[in-house]
Amino acid sequence: MKLYLKTKDFSVSGEPFELHWDEELEMLITQPQPDNLDAYYESEDYISHTDSKKSFIDRLYQSIKSKNLKNKIQLVENQVDNPKSLLDLGAGTGDFVITAKNAGFTSIGVEPNQNARSLALQKGVELKADLGEINPQKFQAITLWHVLEHLPNLNGQIKALVDLIEADGVLVIAVPNYRSYDAKYYRSHWAAYDVPRHLWHFSRASISKLFAPHQMEVVQIRPMWFDAFYVSMLSEKYKGNKMYLISAFFVGLWSNLKAIFTKEHSSLIYILKKKK
Repeated sequence: MKLYLKTKDFSVSGEPFELHWDEELEMLITQPQPDNLDAYYESEDYISHTDSKKSFIDRLYQSIKSKNLKNKIQLVENQVDNPKSLLDLGAGTGDFVITAKNAGFTSIGVEPNQNARSLALQKGVELKADLGEINPQKFQAITLWHVLEHLPNLNGQIKALVDLIEADGVLVIAVPNYRSYDAKYYRSHWAAYDVPRHLWHFSRASISKLFAPHQMEVVQIRPMWFDAFYVSMLSEKYKGNKMYLISAFFVGLWSNLKAIFTKEHSSLIYILKKKK
């Protein structure tokens, strides 16, 4: 694998990392991949595990997340028939699991982080720490909202997930797209690289190639329009730009406009089903 880019952990440790290009799978791989990954999540700045509303960016993130929950569950509902069962992997503080329950799903969430699980419990939802805690069963829908990029032993995790899907079920995966305009613009400062928490960095082609050996195919790809703005805001902050809001708005806008033609949005939602 060839060196693609040198970057660093901007949000927690400040340590340097490299991204290596896997030509066969058309994806990037973070190197080195620390054994003690849990330590890189222990930060108040890691918003997915804290529900923080301290900063302007935190409050904006939480506001958009709340609005997106209904859109996400509607997307999943359009793919499944009754009765509806759902597994949300990397459930964070449980908001999507709660939204799914309210929409009539029998929903279960898995979240490794203890602090996030505690916050979810305060909301009335008990999350599992890992897939091993789930009773043997299959689900009509499995969702990973910006989670696949975090999973070690990627091929093994994909196999485990596919084994949990009903024959007519759906797998919904949202991940950043390193071939977007904002990724190319910010390069080493692109916030969605988020090393070393993000172990893998996907392209449209790599998702299809990763899942094809497991008899899964991409049937639909949807853009996540807001991500270009949010990632650009964080990237501008990493660059030390005090006027980050203005700069991020224009970079995010241009990234979305270009993606209308290239289809290379900042983040993409992949809907996968088993091959027939």
